[in-house]
Amino acid sequence: MSTEVEANPRRWTALIFISLAQLMVVLDATVVNIALPAAQHDLGISDGNRQWVITAYTLAFGGLLLFGGRIADIAGRKRIFTIGLLGFAAASAIGGIAVNTGMLLGARALQGVFGALLAPAALSLLAVTFTEAKERAKAFGVFGAIAGGGGAIGLILGGVLTEYLNWRWALYVNIPFALVAAAGAILVIKDVPGARNRNKLDIPGVLLATTGLVALVYGFTRAETNGWTAAWTLGSFVAAAVLLATFVLVESKVAHPLLPLRVLTERNRAGVYSALGIAVIGMFGLFLFLTYYLQVVKGWSPVVTGLAFLPMIAGMITGSTQIGARLMNRVAPRLLMGPGFLVAALGMLILTQLKVDSSYAGLILPGMILLGLGMGTAFMPAMALGTYGVEPRDAGVASAMINTSQQVGGSIGTALLNTVAASATTAYLLDHGGNSNLVNEAAVHGYATAIWWAVGVLVAAALLTFTLVTAGRQDGGAVAGGSGASDDENAGDVPVPVMMH
Repeated sequence: MSTEVEANPRRWTALIFISLAQLMVVLDATVVNIALPAAQHDLGISDGNRQWVITAYTLAFGGLLLFGGRIADIAGRKRIFTIGLLGFAAASAIGGIAVNTGMLLGARALQGVFGALLAPAALSLLAVTFTEAKERAKAFGVFGAIAGGGGAIGLILGGVLTEYLNWRWALYVNIPFALVAAAGAILVIKDVPGARNRNKLDIPGVLLATTGLVALVYGFTRAETNGWTAAWTLGSFVAAAVLLATFVLVESKVAHPLLPLRVLTERNRAGVYSALGIAVIGMFGLFLFLTYYLQVVKGWSPVVTGLAFLPMIAGMITGSTQIGARLMNRVAPRLLMGPGFLVAALGMLILTQLKVDSSYAGLILPGMILLGLGMGTAFMPAMALGTYGVEPRDAGVASAMINTSQQVGGSIGTALLNTVAASATTAYLLDHGGNSNLVNEAAVHGYATAIWWAVGVLVAAALLTFTLVTAGRQDGGAVAGGSGASDDENAGDVPVPVMMH
């Protein structure tokens, strides 16, 4: 029998602070990219160590997400959300005052640790705070737009801060974000009574999941720099496969698993995790290639390059809040996600025609707008379906799975599409006799080739969605924080999504 939980009267104010925290975590993945050349010069970071400024964050963040999600379930989401924010601010301050390579790398790893606590806590707080269908749609519309567009906002912010202040502000900028969000969390966010998981932490699961995910992300990082057949790359992938397979075995045996396998085996959640992870492969690649194209080939400044991404952000916000949120209670999620990925693929298809002298207004702009509209429309219901049918006590670890799929997808995308682009560039130069005057033409040919792969990736995400996501329209039923019915108890019913990045 359903137990009504009184809604937080300040839940819309809470949404502002939850979204602010999410924006900080997402934009941090790209804001440092723009500042990296200046940081490398200032601190004397070697070319070999340069990648670790990015990798230190992604390894800690990706490896600890499941642990962070479960800690939020056990210790309380508001508490872990606040700790994550304050820790992220402290780590950012340490990075901003870094005087050598080791100090900066340590700070970036620490950011990843606290980000892994913060991100699943934010999404699961959203899940248990908004339980009424129409309100959920609006809340997830805002959250989906931020999750999708935060990376592009990071490019703009990174350009402005690096050009007009210095690279250290790409780290300092997190401090006001975090402090404002933490103050808001303390004042207006409430934990839902009875939604805490009282089971003991699965230590073997934590160790296996963390080391397995770190090995997986590290493998893709090594593939990008050393090649797919290098010993370190292959060794990392083998280690990841063994560790994660052992993790699944352990989780099927222990009484209180870190990641209950029912979270992964429910059809709709599996569809969301896999489709989002695949779609992000294409998104990460595009940010990278268009940034290089506009700055290196076109010669635009970091600020102008960042501003060039604004139409895509506007498209994401429109797709998420005006299409996804308005239609989520009227049509099945797959009818938003699938077409959304296809519209994004159409935008990518336009960008495959990229040439050295391509017009921004005539080619890049329409491609970006379609990509933003499509991804915004698809991300919004995908975020909401991430805790489909999950008990409130498992909302944190289910939220972590969405973050994990995106993190792994981003690592794959960066490594895979960079490799494709580099190979196509080299082949182009060889076909043209190694003519050094054709460097830009060869680079753009490489970008276009990789974007073709991104088109295929987005079509695959759409096909996965249409195949696996069968949930009906989200206009009622059990919600996070509501009945608390388990997957098994609902097994015979027509599935109704539970909302909750």
